Amino acid sequence: MTQISILGCGWLGLPLAKALLKKGFSVNGSTTSNEKLSILENLGIQPFLIALESNTILGSIETFLQGSKTLIIDIPPKLRGNSKEDFVGKIETFIPFIEKSEIENVLFISSTSVYGDTSKALSVTEETKPNPETESGRQLVEVEQLLQSNSNFKTTILRFGGLIGEDRHPIHFLAGRKNIENPEAPINLIHQDDCIGIILEIIRQNSWNETFNAVTPFHPSRKEYYTQKAKDLILVQPEFNYENPTFGKTILSSKIENVLGYTFAKPNL
Repeated sequence: MTQISILGCGWLGLPLAKALLKKGFSVNGSTTSNEKLSILENLGIQPFLIALESNTILGSIETFLQGSKTLIIDIPPKLRGNSKEDFVGKIETFIPFIEKSEIENVLFISSTSVYGDTSKALSVTEETKPNPETESGRQLVEVEQLLQSNSNFKTTILRFGGLIGEDRHPIHFLAGRKNIENPEAPINLIHQDDCIGIILEIIRQNSWNETFNAVTPFHPSRKEYYTQKAKDLILVQPEFNYENPTFGKTILSSKIENVLGYTFAKPNL
């Protein structure tokens, strides 16, 4: 039975682990929460309590990696508000342990935030040079480069758009809000089911040393999409601000469709 280690069994990592178990893999899964250890164990995941710090790692990181050829890193940087997290430092501390392990392939879950905003309508592919405007985006780009430049293992970067799922949708935050900017900018979202489906295909096809944008090829305007979602869910309509020019990038996922032959399960979100 092939074993995979998932660093970060959160909103995406946990259902991903369950999907891998159904495919016949065994899974080592990490969490930073004591309370979650029993949840992982009850699902058939080998649980590990692990926390990365900028200069140390808390937990049995060697055992977590032992026996796995593939590692999935799914721990987004926590840099909102006044957080000063050194995400790059955490991964720099982690890399020597990967080098000393049996890991051959690393899948790093990144974000399309690495491309930053744009002052004009723009179609973005994997060939587009990252231009992050946030601290989170900047640190993600640096981590991507750290991993892909390391010759001890092969790294595939997976840049997800805005994540949505049955229990997670931005309309719940936007409903009833006023003066929302960029009404005509295109949406760049992806459903949790497709996140998992794409990861399974990368693993099945051994598609390593790649970079993929992962955004559903469905790009109505923010106003059109969120207005309709509010209607569908019987929520208060959001109100948009047209005073400033509207710009926005369209993230293209044609490489995923062409290279992996992947068909999106939730094409209309």
